[in-house]
Amino acid sequence: MCSSAPWKQLLLNSINSNSHLKHSTYFQLATVGSNGRPSNRTVVFRGFQDGTDKIQINTDSRSCKIEDLKHCPFAEVCWYFTETWEQFRIHGRVDLIDASNSDPDKLKQREAAWFAGSVRSRLQYLGPTPGLPSLDEQPSHDSLDSSAGPVDAFCLLLLDPEQV
Repeated sequence: MCSSAPWKQLLLNSINSNSHLKHSTYFQLATVGSNGRPSNRTVVFRGFQDGTDKIQINTDSRSCKIEDLKHCPFAEVCWYFTETWEQFRIHGRVDLIDASNSDPDKLKQREAAWFAGSVRSRLQYLGPTPGLPSLDEQPSHDSLDSSAGPVDAFCLLLLDPEQV
């Protein structure tokens, strides 16, 4: 897709119009598991990959969505802007870029996404496996080397839109 897709500017305008609402950067990501059943969860918009229409999502490689995407690399996102009453549904193929990826360019994208996140955001990848209960304290800022690259649990997802 060309980076000048008309829907992209509409989406960016909606994000901007609703930017005073903290939840405007959150949207739902739906995948299909190996059992054929859908799974849906809320994720954070991390921007577009430079020069493309690909939507960036940071996630934990230990989360269930990773196995879903390995089984079926297609997903759909749904964004609803409460103030402007706009909805965007975007379907496409997801490129999963984790620590085991062998493509040096993709690993650079993963690293750039890691450093673009806040320290607080990065700390979540040092915590317990997502979806499991935890009574332990969350990792502290001291447990993260802010100059080190991504930890193994950090995964970059790039949704390449096919239908909007």
